[in-house]
Amino acid sequence: MVFIDKDIYEAVKNSLPSVNEYVSSHGGEITLLGVKNGVVYIELTGACKGCAMSLMTTKMVVQKKLRILIHPELNVINNDGSPENRVPNDIYAEELTEEEISFMNKDSLFDKVKDFLHI
Repeated sequence: MVFIDKDIYEAVKNSLPSVNEYVSSHGGEITLLGVKNGVVYIELTGACKGCAMSLMTTKMVVQKKLRILIHPELNVINNDGSPENRVPNDIYAEELTEEEISFMNKDSLFDKVKDFLHI
């Protein structure tokens, strides 16, 4: 892919409202976390978070639509808490700090609460 991460990020950010229509019709939302080496990292929230069909939603809805709108080789990963889908620390993202990215990569809700409470 010949685009830089910033360009992909902007294109995805502008395309998310049309992609989000399907997800929101099922009670969920898509949060754009960032882009690294042409890979788009998202988080499905609401009713879609933790849903057994979230992988299918990510690949067959979100990725498919973004490939049509932006680039046919675009890959999308849902940050679902599994180690293989962790968000890299050095992604391009306008809204997220490294601390927020680190927080999203915590393994469990307990780890997130401990981090939030600083214990």
